[in-house]
Amino acid sequence: MVTTMEPLTEQRNVTGPIVFGFLRLFGVSASRQQALAKAITDYCRRHELTLGGVYMERCAATSGAFVGMLDAVAATRPYGVVFPAPSHLGPRAIAADRMQRLRQAGTEILLVRGARPAVADEPTSTPASGSTTP
Repeated sequence: MVTTMEPLTEQRNVTGPIVFGFLRLFGVSASRQQALAKAITDYCRRHELTLGGVYMERCAATSGAFVGMLDAVAATRPYGVVFPAPSHLGPRAIAADRMQRLRQAGTEILLVRGARPAVADEPTSTPASGSTTP
């Protein structure tokens, strides 16, 4: 019996989990918009995620882009949504609601840069300066 070895995954066209990107672009220049979209694309490439599309909110009066993204999330069940920074979720009250809606949809919230999530095993305080450990 002859067995053939399958190519390694690095040599095969393998897709990662699907994610969507989201940008809030109020008063943002075209070059800044391109840089933010590139940051999402680069993040996905580095983390082996498949970017299904980037939704762009350009007007504070409506949340059509976010609602459209939620519809896509409901239809495709992606792994998560990528934001360049927490500010792209919106002002605090809106951001809290949006985070809750995304979590209810069962999707992860991924930040290109921003606050690092707290880890349960991390110590909450650091030793006093000058102290030594045996």
